[in-house]
Amino acid sequence: MFSLNTPNCGEVIVKYQTSIPQKDFFKIQNSAQSATYFRAKMFDSDMICFREEMGLTMLDNSNQVIGWCRISIGGLTGTACDPRVVFFHALHCGACKIILAHNHPSGTLRPSDPDIRITEKIKNAGNLFDIQLLDHLILTADSYYSFADEGLI
Repeated sequence: MFSLNTPNCGEVIVKYQTSIPQKDFFKIQNSAQSATYFRAKMFDSDMICFREEMGLTMLDNSNQVIGWCRISIGGLTGTACDPRVVFFHALHCGACKIILAHNHPSGTLRPSDPDIRITEKIKNAGNLFDIQLLDHLILTADSYYSFADEGLI
C-alpha cells in the first residue's frame, strides 16, 4: 500500500557550483581553441592513441566555458555517446551551447557513419532544448577534424 510517509523513490538535487569568476572563464572562438581545450582538460597524451573517449564542453551564450565532463570511456575502436547523458550535464549547468569531442586511436580523422549519426542526433536533440551544438571534434595524437569547419553542423 502506498503512503506519503514511506520513501518510495530517490530525491533529485540539482546544483551547479564554480569558484571561478565568470570574467575568468575561457572563451572558445574557433575549432583550434576547442581542440586545444579538450586536449588540456580531458585527453591524456599517453591514452589518446590507445582507447576511445567522448567528452563534452558546455558554454554560456558568449561561448565562455562553464564546464566540461567526460561522457564515456570506450575500448580500442569505439565509445558510447548517450544523448541523455550529454543533455543531463548540459541542462544541469544551464549551458546554451555545447561542443563534443572524441578521439580516434587509429589516427584517422575521417568521421565514421556512427560519428555522423550521433552528431546529427545530438544536434536535433539540442534544438528541442535551445542548446546549440557548435561543433563535434575528432582528435588524434597530432591533429583534429571539425564537423563545423567541414560544414557538417
